[in-house]
Parts: sequence; structure tokens; C-alpha cells
Amino acid sequence: MRLVPVDRIEEARRLLEGVVRMTPMEHARDLETVHGTPVHLKCENLQRTGSFKIRGAYTRISGLTAEERGRGVVAASAGNHAQGVALAASLLGIKSTVFMPTRVPLPKLAATRGYGADVHLHGDLFDETLAEAIAFAQHSGAVFIHPFDHEDVIAGQGTVGLEVLEQVPDVGTVLVPAGGGGLVAGIAAAVKARRPDTRVVGVQAEGAAAYPGSLLAGKPVRLAESSTMADGIAVGEPGALTFEHVQALVDDVVTVTEESLSRALLLCLERRKLVVEPAGAAAVAALLQYPGEFTGPIVGVLSGGNVDPLLLLQIIQHGMTAGGRYLALRLRVPDRPGVLASVLSRISELGANVLDVEHSRISGALALGEVEVALKLETRGPEHCAEVTAQLERAGYTLALEQTS
Repeated sequence: MRLVPVDRIEEARRLLEGVVRMTPMEHARDLETVHGTPVHLKCENLQRTGSFKIRGAYTRISGLTAEERGRGVVAASAGNHAQGVALAASLLGIKSTVFMPTRVPLPKLAATRGYGADVHLHGDLFDETLAEAIAFAQHSGAVFIHPFDHEDVIAGQGTVGLEVLEQVPDVGTVLVPAGGGGLVAGIAAAVKARRPDTRVVGVQAEGAAAYPGSLLAGKPVRLAESSTMADGIAVGEPGALTFEHVQALVDDVVTVTEESLSRALLLCLERRKLVVEPAGAAAVAALLQYPGEFTGPIVGVLSGGNVDPLLLLQIIQHGMTAGGRYLALRLRVPDRPGVLASVLSRISELGANVLDVEHSRISGALALGEVEVALKLETRGPEHCAEVTAQLERAGYTLALEQTS
């Protein structure tokens, strides 16, 4: 297969003028301290529709013939691609139909409809949704817009790479979230053509990493199963075209844990004041998980910011747990009036916040005249956790730590 040339990406950039924003590049000083080199974050979460997807969708749809435009377009997506296709079609005056899983978060459903798409909910699994969209294209004549495996889509996503080179001309490594591979393929095609010495690294969720096994096999290989909070990059099999680009142009593909993803999302919220979805935070997760491993200056692409508020709450809690911000413990104390108040007062003096307390006299391990107090505390981090437990032990309390969740 022929790789997408940089002049085609340049052409896509001219096409996208006035359609997409040149998103900002944020300097991340805290991550710079960890890596000993400048670190910047390319904020595609601030792009129109909340992700980079509008770039590829508009480039692809604008290339349709008049006859194809008259038939309309159809897509399958759990969120970002749906919104990109809906807005692109609306801007070009083309009818769009989007199939989404039945359990799609309401904000993504509302946004897709708000951009003008006719939305159909079908299937609990995305493969079921995709099959229905393809069947609709076959019987209706609408043009199916693939989320990543098309030259025009790759060219559109590659415009992110051109912007990176303008904003950080001496970039040493670009970290890119990778699912099907359209974004990392496009960025690699742009960057390697202009700066072949710059490393391009794809980042996948550990529980949904199709590329490492596929690269090892030398061809796209479908995952038997996948599980990750980063649904935006949970793609079971690379595309044939994107695989060729990744194999030829991408220097490495690394995986990140769920813990690193949640810590990354929390860091973006707290330190950068940026709302980023789990998939969009994958590059930051790699920066947290692999300190000192990348040649600088480093650019991490924040690929999207469309996160369901309910999921965001869960991820914040998970991230705080991963960062040592929660402490769960059990204390044995004398069963006397005022003892519990004394324990809570001591915890307050130590600067920890009590989230939950449970007082029980029913346990075979308790001695006569003892009670057990289970506490869940919010702390300032691992060092503060150690300080709180040490001070409680010095005060004479018998305690046991629990696994927080």
C-alpha cells in the first residue's frame, strides 16, 4: 500500500482552514521536572467537537463526488468520530446518519444529534453497531465513513503533526494515543517527512493494545478481548492501511495501565485545568509511567476531551486512589465513651479528611471491651498517609491498613 505523502497532508491543511482550530500547545512544567527536558501538551481536546476527529472526517467527506454527497454519509461510533462526521456533514450540507451503541453516554448522544446527525442506537457491543451501520450503507447507498482506515482520514489527522512541528520546531518525541491508528499514522507521515530524526511513539491502553501483537506478527491481528476505561482507543484490530503506516513510520508503541490513565486524567484536571477523556490522556499516562524514557523536547497529544460526567467522577476517585490520596484503615480501640471522638479529633489535627466511618462491636478477633473502627480518609498523598498511620500508632492505637478502591 502507498503511504500518505506529506503534500497530501499539506493539501488537507489548506482545506481545513477556517474549519478547525490550530489548538494550543501547553507547557507542562511538572512533567518537565520528571523527564528533565521540556514537555508540551498539544490540546486537541479543545478542538471543535472536542477531539481531533473533525480533521479527518471533514477531509474525507469533502472529497466525495456530487453523486456520493447526494446519497449522504453513515458512520458508526461511540462518540468522537460520530461528532466529527455529524459536524463535517452539516458544514458541507450533506445528510448524515450515525449508529451508536445503546449504552452511549447521554452527553455524546446529545452532542451528535446537536451537530445535525440522524442517530440510531443499536447493539450493546460496538461490533454490533458497526455491522448495522455497514448494512445501512449497503441498502441505502449512503457512503460509509471509516473512523481511521482511509487515506483522506489519515491526511486530515496528519495536520496535527504539521502544527506540532510549527509550535515546537525542535521536538524530539511525539507521544500519540493510538486505537485504530489514524491519528498516529497521520502524525507520523507528517513528522517523518519533515523531521525524520523525531521519534513518534504510539500509546495504547494495556487492556486493549492491538498494535504490539500485530507488529510482532507482521500483520493486523484481532484481539480476543479488550477491557479499558479508554473507550476512545479500544479498537480490537488495526486497519490495513493504518497498520502499514505504523509499521513503516512509528518508532515504538508503548502500553499504559488503567492506574496511569486515571492518574493522567486527574493531573490534567488539577495541574493543567484541562478536561481530558481517558483515551485523550494516554500520552500523559505514558509520561507518568515511563519517566526519563523519551528524547526531548517531548510533545504529548491530548486527543480528546469528551468524557461522560459520571465516568469522570469514577476516574477522579480511581486517580486519587492511585496517587495515594485515599487511606483506608481499621483501628481497635477501647469501648469507652469519648474514644471515637478522640480518634477523629487526632485525625483532624493531622490534616486528614474523614470520608467514611464505621463503628463495630461484632468481630471474633476483638477482645472483650474493644471495638473496631473502620475509616476511609482523604490525604495529601503517600507521605501524608505514612505520617497519619505513624502518628496513630504512636498514640497507642492498633491498626491495619486496607486496600483502597
